[in-house]
Amino acid sequence: MTKTTYKEIVLESSFDEVEHLEDYVNELQDWADFNDEDYARIMLTLSEAVTNAIVHGNKENPEKQVTIRSELTDGTLSISVKDEGAGFDPSNIPDPLKEENLLNIGGRGVYLIKQYADDLQFNENGTKLEMLFKLN
Repeated sequence: MTKTTYKEIVLESSFDEVEHLEDYVNELQDWADFNDEDYARIMLTLSEAVTNAIVHGNKENPEKQVTIRSELTDGTLSISVKDEGAGFDPSNIPDPLKEENLLNIGGRGVYLIKQYADDLQFNENGTKLEMLFKLN
């Protein structure tokens, strides 16, 4: 298999599409040759990011898409998740560890991504999340 510089998948804004992530991460693992620990953190963060893009970005509109693009450079995997929503200000995300938020049902996705990715940035008015993973 020839190593390309990136891999990309485009999903419709439907929860059924999230099922395609496992195959995508399996393909990434074969391509980038990362271990099972990296697999677990990439799968978790990508699932959270795509779910947020579908729910909060695209408002579950099946006519909108979520684009996932992964690039490998010098042992670092960069994964971007782009939605077609209006965007948002990431500084307005409530802290899930504050007492008033502890019992909330949702609101922990970005927190989890920050814990498991080596770097996280929001770009393009909050419609594009970029995660970096230093591979073991």
